[in-house]
Formats: sequence, C-alpha cells, structure tokens
Amino acid sequence: MALSERPRPLDGITVVSLEHAVAAPFCTRQLADLGARVIKVERPGSGDFARCYDQRVNGQSSHFTWINRSKESLALDVKQPQAKQALLALLASADVLVQNLAPGAAARMGLSYEALKAHNPRLIVCDISGYGSDGPYRDKKAYDLLIQSEAGFLSVTGTPETPSKSGISVADIAAGMYAYTNILSALLLRGKTGEGSHIDVSMLEAMGEWMGYPLYYAYDGAPPPPRTGASHASIYPYGPFVAGDGKTVMLGLQNEREWKAFCDTVLQQPAVATDARFDSNAQRNAHREALQALILQTFAALTAAQVVERLEAAGIANARVNDMADLWQHPQLQARQRWRTVGTPAGEVPALLPPGVNSAFDYRMDPIPAVGQHNASILAELGWSAEQIAALAAA
Repeated sequence: MALSERPRPLDGITVVSLEHAVAAPFCTRQLADLGARVIKVERPGSGDFARCYDQRVNGQSSHFTWINRSKESLALDVKQPQAKQALLALLASADVLVQNLAPGAAARMGLSYEALKAHNPRLIVCDISGYGSDGPYRDKKAYDLLIQSEAGFLSVTGTPETPSKSGISVADIAAGMYAYTNILSALLLRGKTGEGSHIDVSMLEAMGEWMGYPLYYAYDGAPPPPRTGASHASIYPYGPFVAGDGKTVMLGLQNEREWKAFCDTVLQQPAVATDARFDSNAQRNAHREALQALILQTFAALTAAQVVERLEAAGIANARVNDMADLWQHPQLQARQRWRTVGTPAGEVPALLPPGVNSAFDYRMDPIPAVGQHNASILAELGWSAEQIAALAAA
C-alpha cells in the first residue's frame, strides 16, 4: 500500500477551532497534517483577520498561507441564534475544541469546558491565551511581542546596546506547540479513560519553559547572560564572522581540541593556541575583542567559501548565514524532497512538509480554504436544508 493510502494518526478526529492570528491556527494545522478534520470557524465576509496581514503570496497573507492548509472554513456569526445552534451541534460530536479568542469570550458564549462537557463528555477543550485563565494578568492583552517582553526574551536577545525581538512569532509558536502536544496527550488519555479534558495553555508559560537556560544561568541572583547579538553568550569564538568577500560565516568551537585545530588549520597560526589570552574558553571570552580582530584579519584575505573549506578541513562546525532566498533554494531541503505544493484560493503555492519523516504514513497537505467555503457541506451534514443554509447566509 502506498504511503498516501495508509491511515494517518488522527484520521476520524474532528477539531472545531475558533481561531485567529497564529497560536491556535498553528496548533490546528499540525493536527490537520496528521489527518484530523479541522473546521475553522471564521467571521462571515472578512474571516480570520490574519488573512489580511499582507499580500505577499499571490495576494494572500504570508502568515495565513503558512498555517491554514488542510482546513475547512465555516463562516458563522456566533452571536446569531441559528449560527450558535449550528456551532453547538458541531461540538456535540466533535473530539476537540480549540479557541484563542479574547480572555473570557468563549465562556460568555457558553463554550466553556464545563458547559460543553454536559453535552459531550468526550470533548477535549483547549483554551490558548496570553496569561492563562486566572491570576492578576488574566485579562491583560497579549500579543507576541508583549509576551516576548514579559518572559524576559528581549533581555537576552540582541546586542549590548539594543534589545531585539525574535524575527518570528516565537511566543505564538511556543503556545501553539504546547497546545498541539497537550491535545495529542489528551487524546491518548481519553483512549484510556473515555473522558475529555480541559487544557489551559498560556503564551507566558510556554515562553517561560523556553527561557529555562537563561533562568537557571541567573539562578539565585546571579548575573543573567549578556546580549551578544548572533554570538554565543559564554563560548568564544562562536558566532558570525565576515570574510573578505563581504559574506558572513557562522562558526562554533566547543572544546580545546577544536581550538587547537582552528588555530592550526583555519588561522594557520599555531602559536595563537597557546597565547595566554586565548588558551582557555574563559580567557577567550574575556579577550573577545582582541581575538575577533585577529580572526577577521585572517578572514579578510579569504572568501567565505575558502573560510568554510578550512573550517571543514579542521572539523569545525560552521554554517552559511542564509537569507530567505537561500532557504527557498536550500540544497538539503531539495535533496530530501521536502517541498510539496498546496492549493489556495489564488492558485498553488510551494509548502514544506512537516518536520519528521514517518515511515508509516504521508502527511496531509490539502488546500487552504476561502472564507466560508465549506458552509453548505458542513451545515448539510448537520441536517440543514438548502433553504435554512441560504437563510443563514442572508442573515
């Protein structure tokens, strides 16, 4: 049997999601990748506001294109009684509800775990918020950059002069990942107990987990790791260095054996290895500026390709500092055949397969829906007549 014909882990699982922006859609797209049916409930007309963040992908948003494939779009104004009735009917037989509405909004609509459990005790409800369902910060607005700030991420990222945010929505992604893994765990648990559960995922707590290293580095009042740009905070040389052709090479040394090889083969100055300023990582870290000047002086006579050639010969870890154009064309992704195409309302676009090659099944890579594209089919499944569906659309 071909991989594409084999069952996926979440075939037969139905997920209803009241989602927008990044955290919840990232979670549910990964559930869809594994075969789950994801019904995305959107505002009629405009839909998820992330659809309009930009127009970079054939007139569509880059964020939305990334995290909304393989879903069905159901456009409902849940403040209308008929639409609310349709949503509750869906949830009566669904396996999972995911929501990242404003704090308390789902509960005010009667969509709390406690309210829904009475009608569907097997339902798993996952609430994603900035700060969690209780505590003094519960009702505080939470955007990705704000959570990066609250979690201390900016204090360890950037240069000594300038704190910097992550170039991606790292707090949203962290929350989406923990929602995803918690839902998988809850499905396994339900297989043992027969009962659903409530999951409360906080962006702050997700980022708090990812900040574990700097937290413990600053344990018991110790100084936190310094901001060092793209260089390592405590190991040197470990970071970006410019070659003579203006291109940048990232390299990293881990031990004294590699330091000697670096001096012998890359710098071609064996005496530097025993220079008192550089003969241990602590000394190299303390004399960063002097060592950086020495390395850059050597690299100035070389192209980036020549630097990489020497680093490879010495067995020193290295990488190119790629931009997005380089990543699109990355030879390793092409060699491993990681690119597929997915349909969108504006035509097909390339998409990376999810991480993790599994020998038992193929990931689902179905189209990105237009707003309300599946209203008629989903409502018909609930027993609605064509007249009722038309009346809801008109309303």
